[in-house]
Amino acid sequence: MIDKMSKEGSRLDKLDKRAEWIGMGGNLIPNITEKKYRERMKKRKEVQVQRLKERNKEKGLIIINTGQGKGKTTAALGMVLRALGHDHKVAIIQFIKGGWEPGESLALKIFGDKIKFHACGEGFTWETQDRNKDINLVKSSWRTALSYIKDPNYKLTILDEIIVAIKLGYIDEDEIINGINLRPEFTHVVLTGRGASKKLTDSADLVTEMKLIHHPFREQGVKAQEGIEY
Repeated sequence: MIDKMSKEGSRLDKLDKRAEWIGMGGNLIPNITEKKYRERMKKRKEVQVQRLKERNKEKGLIIINTGQGKGKTTAALGMVLRALGHDHKVAIIQFIKGGWEPGESLALKIFGDKIKFHACGEGFTWETQDRNKDINLVKSSWRTALSYIKDPNYKLTILDEIIVAIKLGYIDEDEIINGINLRPEFTHVVLTGRGASKKLTDSADLVTEMKLIHHPFREQGVKAQEGIEY
């Protein structure tokens, strides 16, 4: 079994390297005739078809959106819309944030019972100013989240800002990892928030780190605006 997996990995690696060597085309390949360009792209398509043929597995994924940059929740909501478009049921549980109703929850109401949205927090730590209450809200939110994670009827569960809750010490990281692993086959869980630990990212199938380059709040004094931040 190990030898078979090793051979499969080697074959996929060779296909990936060949695709990289051929390149994406366009003007990234200078000084080439149209005839040679078409031949090169034909080879690229053949390699791509083979790559897709070899990668034909399906599984439930653990997905993490982390990093200092904006867009972690927004990226998760993109997956929400995709799942809803395929007529799947989705649950969103919002940790930490929750002192206000975001535009996403208002927009997603049109999907009715296909989506469940729970804003379980009461705002950021400096707004609540009550650590014990925050901890209890996070634990209550996790119990709500776990009920959806274990339900095979929900294709996708979003745990928004749960990584921040873990980082603040409001809930045990192992409890989250173990709970997510109780999900039925072919269901997916997305965790968002800055500061994901190595242990958490190692448990995931897909990890994306958002990098902060410019931020209007910090650099220009621009406040959070309707339709952009909420």
